[in-house]
Amino acid sequence: MILLKNGRVIDPSTNTDMIADVLIKDDKIAKIEPNIVLSEAKDVEVYDCTGCVVGPGLVDIHVHFRDPGFTYKEDIFSGARCAAAGGVTSVILMANTKPTVDTPETLEYILDKAKQTDIHIYTCANITKGMQGKELTDFEALKSLGAIGFTDDGVPIMDEELVIKAMKEAVKTDSVLSFHEEDPSYIENNGVNRGKASEFYGIGGSDRNAEISMVKRDIGLAIKTGAKINIQHISAKETLDAIRDAKKRCDGEQLIYAEATPHHIALTEEATIRYKTNAKMNPPLRTDEDRRAIIEAIKDDTIDFIATDHAPHAVEEKEKEITNAPSGILGLETSLPVIYDVLVKENGISWMKVFCKMSLNPARLYEINAGKLAKNEIADVVVFDEKAPWKYEKTMSKSKNSPFLGHEFGGKIALTISAGKVVYNNI
Repeated sequence: MILLKNGRVIDPSTNTDMIADVLIKDDKIAKIEPNIVLSEAKDVEVYDCTGCVVGPGLVDIHVHFRDPGFTYKEDIFSGARCAAAGGVTSVILMANTKPTVDTPETLEYILDKAKQTDIHIYTCANITKGMQGKELTDFEALKSLGAIGFTDDGVPIMDEELVIKAMKEAVKTDSVLSFHEEDPSYIENNGVNRGKASEFYGIGGSDRNAEISMVKRDIGLAIKTGAKINIQHISAKETLDAIRDAKKRCDGEQLIYAEATPHHIALTEEATIRYKTNAKMNPPLRTDEDRRAIIEAIKDDTIDFIATDHAPHAVEEKEKEITNAPSGILGLETSLPVIYDVLVKENGISWMKVFCKMSLNPARLYEINAGKLAKNEIADVVVFDEKAPWKYEKTMSKSKNSPFLGHEFGGKIALTISAGKVVYNNI
């Protein structure tokens, strides 16, 4: 058994926020109440959580573990360790691996390997074969084998008729589609905002309309077909305006979901100048006005999820010049510390809302048994120490591509428990 003493227990599923103890027995929450006293103290691990927030383990619906095909950057085992160190107990993998996740064989390889880790790992399959944007995968077959959703993340799907077909297939199979929205006709050298950052590097960069135009197209198609779609890693304020309006037009049925990353919440294109390729990502960091619009969209629930887009790249790849280095940064280990500093401390957003965006909402969309901290629920728990500054000096990843390396945060992940097992301990 595990006993967590005197923590601030937050459960978004029941709107619980109180100082209490949490007793974990086997893989379930056995009891939550103040001052739990055990008559038999044998074989009980006791942790003093005074001054800590105790919440449901985070559910990250957008991560890249690079396995199969790019395991020199990350693999399922190293990615799982990163997740545990970040308080993340459930992840959904993207499908831009090599080979891509468009066959039963690749899907089964990932899911079999995932079972050997200490966290809960799910994976999407591809929308199109080989991520070529020409032919749909077999949604029904891949879903029956365990694909939790469908995406070509990393590549936009430009063929509108094919997108309509994918949405109809998603409705038929009751599946969620996640879209990477960047029209390449608006982009010259991606990963850098067209504006101050692109001018600094003397390159064309990515115009904000690359995202805005495709989001407007796809939310219109989703409303027309009745498909559930997730707009990934939003970067532009106009995108949020379009989504906010679209949600009002869905007649009470939620079809349009929106996702933001911690780095788009915390950083601007200034970081691309300061940290160079370690702050290069698609879509790029944009202006402070965009960043603040994302925070407001979290407050008014236009944004449903906060997900990391954890995207490891080897050091030698990121050491290339800005136009040749790959886009993407690490995110799993720093997501909650970033959110604590920027949303909770600086912007007064409640821990309840944070756990809605990072645990409960993503679990509900994908019908995962997670995101709750209540009696008889699975014991996936994160303990966050608000009074322990933490410097991000070492990563569990095989890669090191983070603008936050060397940064000191106001709080730290103290403990991560997955299915009743301590998988990370930094108390």
